[in-house]
Amino acid sequence: MSRYYADCREYPSESNCTVALSADTKEELLEAVVQHAVQVHGHEDTPEFRQQIRGMLTDGSPPA
Repeated sequence: MSRYYADCREYPSESNCTVALSADTKEELLEAVVQHAVQVHGHEDTPEFRQQIRGMLTDGSPPA
């Protein structure tokens, strides 16, 4: 079974966030990443933002 991940370390910011999230499905991961981005980074949950996040989801597991 394939996994997907998103890693804040790949997108440097002022907060230097080191969170990496992974899930078995892109939809599950999308929800987790959007929640993190809104709550921690102050992003607004919009259709455009969700589309941007979809493009950032990567096959596999985050590097150690």
